Amino acid sequence: MNYILAILLPPLSILLTGRPILAIIVFVIWIPALIFSGGLTHPMFIILAWALIFHAREDRRQRF
Repeated sequence: MNYILAILLPPLSILLTGRPILAIIVFVIWIPALIFSGGLTHPMFIILAWALIFHAREDRRQRF
């Protein structure tokens, strides 16, 4: 579910992985990037969110 959210709203997805400060920073960069580039930078934020989700899941697996 979080991967689908990463496609639509990467900052919210990053927030849900447990990284609130990074989510705020990404949000502040994401909005102007969408406006000025016309959405060309959106895939970069999707890849960042997917990587963070993947690493968060790996960390949870290693703890148990």
